[in-house]
Amino acid sequence: MMVSSLTLPDALMTLDSNTPAALRPHDHDACIDAALAAAEQTCKEQGLRLTPIRRRVLELVWQSHRPVGAYELLEALSADGRRAMPPTVYRALDFLVNAGLVHRLATLNAFVGCHDPLHPHQGQFLICGDCRRVVEFHSGSVNRSLDRKARNLGFELTEQNVELLGRCSDCRDAH
Repeated sequence: MMVSSLTLPDALMTLDSNTPAALRPHDHDACIDAALAAAEQTCKEQGLRLTPIRRRVLELVWQSHRPVGAYELLEALSADGRRAMPPTVYRALDFLVNAGLVHRLATLNAFVGCHDPLHPHQGQFLICGDCRRVVEFHSGSVNRSLDRKARNLGFELTEQNVELLGRCSDCRDAH
């Protein structure tokens, strides 16, 4: 199992490699800057337009390494002085999901930034039921196993998002 962190600053990689990058102490401003730079590069390569509102929504998603809901984003945009309506936020989120810049977590009806938007992938997510912390990782063997099982059942997978609920080490230690 490999934790994907290619768009995060190299300074994150100097810490314990078993700790997911998003959970390590780091320069969060640099983390957001790296995510926005990766988004600009991804959009340029895909011929997509990262409008100011899409960019701001992405920036707000990256404000923490926790999932954020559409209405939380709407409140943050309003606090910025923008007169955004729910369809504006949902359109921006649809764009960001389709561009591979954020992931939608159906379990939480929320969104998290993608740690590796330059390399399209199917994700697996560990979700803490207590603090809502999310860790994204990629396991090719999990993807292949699910794809093989689906094919054996006559089903063609078009997307795989595996969401695993549990308790993170911090919350587990607190109990």
